[in-house]
Amino acid sequence: MPTTDTASGDSNRIQANARKHYDITRADLPLCCPMKNMSLWDSHPRVYLALDDNGRALCPYCSAEYVLKD
Repeated sequence: MPTTDTASGDSNRIQANARKHYDITRADLPLCCPMKNMSLWDSHPRVYLALDDNGRALCPYCSAEYVLKD
């Protein structure tokens, strides 16, 4: 179950940088960290990430790994 961002009062947002691994789908593209459904106020600046040939990306700020699953 995703962790919600209760500090900002938005229970639909996932807490940014809460995990080090995220499975993503094509619906999540273009990929950015923190993702569009994550809070920004308590995170690093948003950066857009390119997937490698294996469908993986690593955030240079928080080291979160994103893996394309479809």
